[in-house]
Amino acid sequence: MQERDNRHRTNFGRRTFLKVGSLGLTGLSLADLLRAKSRADAAGGRVRDDLSVILVWLDGGPPQHETYDPKPDAPAEFRGPLKAIPTAVPGVFLPELMPRHARVMDRMSIIRSLHHENGDHFAAAHWMLTGFLGSNAANLAPQYPSAGSVVSRLMGAKKPGMPAYVGLPRTHSIGLAPGYHGAAYLGVAYNPFNADGNPNNDRYKVPNLSLPKGVDRDRVSSRRTLLTAFDQTRRDVDTSGLMTGLDRFEQQAFELVLGDNARRAFDLSQEDPRLRDRYLRHEWGQSALVARRLVEAGVRFVTLTFGGWDFHSSLEKGMHRVLPVLDAAVGSLIEDLESRGMLDKTIVMVMGEFGRTPRMNNAGIAGVDPHPGRDHWGNVMSVLIGGGGLPKGRIIGASNARGEVPKDRPVRPQDLIVTLYNQLGLDPQTTFYNHSGRPVTIGGDGQVVRELVG
Repeated sequence: MQERDNRHRTNFGRRTFLKVGSLGLTGLSLADLLRAKSRADAAGGRVRDDLSVILVWLDGGPPQHETYDPKPDAPAEFRGPLKAIPTAVPGVFLPELMPRHARVMDRMSIIRSLHHENGDHFAAAHWMLTGFLGSNAANLAPQYPSAGSVVSRLMGAKKPGMPAYVGLPRTHSIGLAPGYHGAAYLGVAYNPFNADGNPNNDRYKVPNLSLPKGVDRDRVSSRRTLLTAFDQTRRDVDTSGLMTGLDRFEQQAFELVLGDNARRAFDLSQEDPRLRDRYLRHEWGQSALVARRLVEAGVRFVTLTFGGWDFHSSLEKGMHRVLPVLDAAVGSLIEDLESRGMLDKTIVMVMGEFGRTPRMNNAGIAGVDPHPGRDHWGNVMSVLIGGGGLPKGRIIGASNARGEVPKDRPVRPQDLIVTLYNQLGLDPQTTFYNHSGRPVTIGGDGQVVRELVG
């Protein structure tokens, strides 16, 4: 009773603490950082503390034919409804609805032979985001941490007062929030900071960047008050595993609330309206602009979830709706990063959980829409990747003439994730313990895609 009364008097009970604490403790302990750097040095590399990552996640499974691997010479039922256009890289073509991508293709690369042979949305999303086969439709719980969570744990934010890992505008995988973008056994401290909402809305306000009701700035900034609150809640927090290393980094959660850096980074009113127009005044475009502002302000890893790619029917109509928006968002992001000298310090990846069936289906979903689409296909897919010092203008691997399977240089999801870690200077043999106490390396059996490292 006395403990409950004390919490009531301070207005800083467990719920309040969790609300504030969930904001910024996405960093890492000094021991973690030194251990990771030591591993990287021993392996002949060095942690690239200057790099950030922006992952554009196309939730639902984008069709490879209508995005990064068009087949203009294939029969119509494979080719699909879109024409192909040349890009800035001779001999490389993209769909007609992606002219901005075509313009910046000489600054990016495409993997056209990624595959995992899995058509389960959940299993495929988990595999692509973590590098491990684990969760599936019958067992939805995340089994392994996302690459974003691993990077957050091992590298932390680039600047104090910023979260290491941010997700927006609707952070989920196949409807699960944060789903396989989350930290699994690394603990919720390494989940993405949830900035969900529509940045294209003038009333957009990032959740949890203000003090909870009844807690004023002077009180929170008082170390004595903080330590008292931590003592009152430490047992509950330790039980939940929310805040690893709280005794060393208790201030980090409050730097977000008390400082102005994060709040300014999310404020698009500071941007030139003409630049905002180039990104398109759409949730996706404005989210991409926020992502640029976040990495500029010191966020290490940003995930943009652009959902709605599960086109079993009405593919042509769907592509005309989503591709121009994606094209403006990604094309503008790449150009904007480059114009600010940030592209060489920011890895950009665009991908979904799987590709789509090479042959268009006959009649879409019976009784719903007579227009054809494409179904689930994990046998081959494409990933756009570039920036961060990666090679430019390369096509890694190829699918066969109809976009059915890899023709050469097959790449697996774990290879992509390990290549990301390699570029960041992280040792893929770095090991954490899962919920069963079993040691698990962050890279599994993945191999670096050598065409992307030199």
